Amino acid sequence: MTQSYQKITIYLCFRFADWIVITNFAAASKKHLENKISIITLLIRYKKMRSRTANWFECTVRYERQMEDGMTKKVPELYVVDALSFGEAEEAITREMSAYVSGEFEVKNINPAAYHEIFFSENDADDRWYKAKLSFITIDEKTEKEKRSTVTYLVQASTFNGAVKNIEQVMGGTMIDYVIANISETKIMDVYEHEASVKQDKATDVPEYEQ
Repeated sequence: MTQSYQKITIYLCFRFADWIVITNFAAASKKHLENKISIITLLIRYKKMRSRTANWFECTVRYERQMEDGMTKKVPELYVVDALSFGEAEEAITREMSAYVSGEFEVKNINPAAYHEIFFSENDADDRWYKAKLSFITIDEKTEKEKRSTVTYLVQASTFNGAVKNIEQVMGGTMIDYVIANISETKIMDVYEHEASVKQDKATDVPEYEQ
């Protein structure tokens, strides 16, 4: 984000904050300032979420990494790529790791992911990945009984609570009733997408369960 863009964003936030304060609060100057700061903080921190459905593969890569004490140690790391086959997944992770790792590395394992949809965050602070199981609630028309279907997602966030908020942000745009059955942090380091696939998916960016 450039400085000029930041100035414009902050200016618009202030104007919006003024409007909120004037129309909704009859407060003293100190309270006015506190409200303005809270609104600006909320607006600046807000980042758009996007969801993407694809065939994802989890890849374990082992390579030598220099530790804090200066010694090198072989470490396994987990990454995710989108691909149509095991062979394509291996090619994708090899290409990505070749640009990241200077020395030799080995692709130890490739497994199809248990999820088909990932909730991506554009917030730079969201650097962790959580697996979330959502239970979708429907009513059987014949028996009029409640039915639940469980779907697993991968969610980008910085904390457990952040993962919950990011899920709510994506699912809030749908009319589907759901409950969060489980959320657990993973050891995934990063997710690599095909650029062509990302551009194509932007046109149909809706949660998988609603498609």
